Amino acid sequence: PNTGAPKFIKQLLLDLRNLINNITIIVKDFNAPLTALDRSSRQKVNKETMDLNYTQEQIDLKDIYRTFYLTTTEYTFYSSVHGTFSMIDHIIGHKTSLNKFKKIEIISSTLSDQVE
Repeated sequence: PNTGAPKFIKQLLLDLRNLINNITIIVKDFNAPLTALDRSSRQKVNKETMDLNYTQEQIDLKDIYRTFYLTTTEYTFYSSVHGTFSMIDHIIGHKTSLNKFKKIEIISSTLSDQVE
């Protein structure tokens, strides 16, 4: 959904939590930036997104791109209506699998990762 996306994704993760393990990787257009760095306007992260991030922590999931690049600003979506850029496409993985990733980068408005 375009509205209420963080709440929808949170519920989806809760529904799937018994299936999530150390080999889980979720690639999704979340329709929501997960951190203030993920949007060009540097707006605060809203409560729905904070709840989503907390749920991810509880299920031991991490934003793989943000793990590698703590302060880098790269964007995957441009809103012509608002004149802002955001990262709404995310790759989320189980925190115990992060050592499997050697490189992750954004190429041509899409997330691309290499697992070796």
